[in-house]
Amino acid sequence: MPGNRARVLVLHPALGPLDYRVPHGMQVEPGSIVVAPIGPRQYAGVVWEPERLPTEEVGDNRLRNLLSVADAPPLTAAVRRLVEWTANYYLAPLSSVLRMALSSTAAFENAPTIVEYRATGVVPDRMTPQREQALERIGDRQGLVRELATIADVSEAVIRGLCKLGAIEAVTVDTDSPYPLPDPNFAPPVLSKEQIDVSSILRQAVGAEAFQPFLLDGVTGSGKTEVYFEAVAAALAAGKQTLVLLPEIALTEPFLTRFAKRFGCEPIAWHSGLRTSQRRRAWRAIARGEAMVTVGARSALFLPYRNLGLIVVDEAHETSFKQEDGVHYHARDVAVMRGKFESCPVVLASATPAIETRHQVELGRYEELKLPGRYGVAELPEIEAIDLIQSPPERGRWLAPKLVLAIDAALERGEQSLLFLNRRGYAPLTLCRHCGHRFQCPNCTAWMVEHRLIRRLSCHHCGHTVPTPEICPECEEPDSLVACGPGVERIADEVAALWPQAKTAIVTSDTLWSPAKAAEFVARMEHGDIDIVVGTQLVTKGYHFPNLTVVGVVDADLGLDGGDLRAAERTFQQIMQVSGRAGRGEKPGTVFIQTHAPYAQVMQALVSGDSEAFYEAETEARREAEAPPFGRYAAIIVSSEDKSAAEDVARMIGRTAPRMDEMHVYGPAPAPLAMLRGRHRFRLLVHARRAFDVQDVIREWLGGLEWGAKVRVAVDVDPYNFL
Repeated sequence: MPGNRARVLVLHPALGPLDYRVPHGMQVEPGSIVVAPIGPRQYAGVVWEPERLPTEEVGDNRLRNLLSVADAPPLTAAVRRLVEWTANYYLAPLSSVLRMALSSTAAFENAPTIVEYRATGVVPDRMTPQREQALERIGDRQGLVRELATIADVSEAVIRGLCKLGAIEAVTVDTDSPYPLPDPNFAPPVLSKEQIDVSSILRQAVGAEAFQPFLLDGVTGSGKTEVYFEAVAAALAAGKQTLVLLPEIALTEPFLTRFAKRFGCEPIAWHSGLRTSQRRRAWRAIARGEAMVTVGARSALFLPYRNLGLIVVDEAHETSFKQEDGVHYHARDVAVMRGKFESCPVVLASATPAIETRHQVELGRYEELKLPGRYGVAELPEIEAIDLIQSPPERGRWLAPKLVLAIDAALERGEQSLLFLNRRGYAPLTLCRHCGHRFQCPNCTAWMVEHRLIRRLSCHHCGHTVPTPEICPECEEPDSLVACGPGVERIADEVAALWPQAKTAIVTSDTLWSPAKAAEFVARMEHGDIDIVVGTQLVTKGYHFPNLTVVGVVDADLGLDGGDLRAAERTFQQIMQVSGRAGRGEKPGTVFIQTHAPYAQVMQALVSGDSEAFYEAETEARREAEAPPFGRYAAIIVSSEDKSAAEDVARMIGRTAPRMDEMHVYGPAPAPLAMLRGRHRFRLLVHARRAFDVQDVIREWLGGLEWGAKVRVAVDVDPYNFL
């Protein structure tokens, strides 16, 4: 391409690559971040190799000038190849994937300082309910005016008014100050022989500077983190950057503390809770190659690392690594591809690896490294099933007598207990005992969940909330509403009734909504300020509490509902993970699984500890059904606020489906969650042979169809959610 023109991929989802004129004196190269005009507006974009993004060429006389080049390093070729691969594999617009790499627009501006705001402690004379709410919710946090307004759930005008009254002050923040450098030799741990053997393999792989995927398979408490920290140390010694992906934002804080003990300072954190100034500082340091270790949620995968030498995906089996909106990518699989493009090793760490990952080991594509025993004196807990048909809880209760006795004994010994139920709120369903009315979300095909602590009914799909009514809205009968089934809040009520002296904590995404809240919970556990934890899947991973000896799984059958392809595997993983919280110190642990089906294969495998037999049977069932990893699925989801429009387009897609032996199309049918956020939904499921290029067929099939602007068609390749 001539030196005076450039092909640019702009951040506009409806447009492909466009050509621009490079003005005299402006220097650009592939990867340069630029600002380009489209109509009267300006968009960020990235200069691309023209041969990789063909488009309709226009004459020089029709080209518009690029407006500016960002004061930021160009995106590397590896990042550009990752953007192309992700868009191609997951059938997503290139610009939507690129937006994840350019995730801090403030980073492109040459502004080394940003003005933020924080509360001064001054309380104005003229207070309003909104001002009170703002100051209460802001607390000691700081940020831009719009960030504080979001935190406080008030308008920006309220924040600006508090500034004028002296209740909030401006603070200048340096956004380009360097981060402290982790020291690979700060506090090397004492490792067991197995840990030394495995860590030496990972160290060598880092030194080889070549792509190699590993499965680090170790039981809970075996010291997987200490082992991959040795690989991080090798990358630091070689001057290479490391990325560690975690499945939950709440796990970030405990990880930062653990990392600082080993390397002398915290790594760079990347997650949705960062302020604009923090995102800018982190993004620029990563792009310049100065941020040596980044730990973050799945979005950290697309950051523009300058010199990446190691990728670790911790708890790699976790389904939260699959993005369910926007670009439907799976961070575990994209991490492997990023390692390939960067020529660096990738470590997938898990105590319960996914069947897809195990299959890659069988095929010889991943190397398996095993840590079969717990570190030091810690032993794996005993696991016992409680048959709820033979030994039911007392009427109106949810905890079986045997589990209650075990917690009694733990409290007497001064030890901690954990009750696990993967259901937030107080009760999953509220109905009227007088007329039978059930409270359903107006925007979704879902029941409203009662949250008694905040006195709200809430939809867990769209976030719609209403105050819990005093009377039935249907028959207007007072005191007629009944909570059906338990959530963690209801279990916490039962705990308070059974053990009124015990100190209890409820741990869900409602209570641990930030890394700081997670750190506070960890500190309370470590100081013995909590006797009994009642929590959802948020407590099943990553936490290490040596004094926690009893774990009770309140409803082990819950995850088996819904006809999900991975239901049994997910239940096994979740219960094994929560079991792994017990007996992690010198004291032995016991796990009680409450179930109505103690003889089900998954329950038998959990009790016997025979995970291999379970995985073999589950894998064979998948093989027979040609389900992943032996076949391929892709979901096509059609949605609209107009039900008939969505149904018409779904039927058209089904009618025009290609007929071929290697691929079958099922549907359309109303989605199990037939309405979500006010949109009616229909689904089609594509089932193809493993080696079949299903993306090309779907691209050509849907590309030849047209539908109105009010209908949305999304494709989910390798779906995890079948709702």
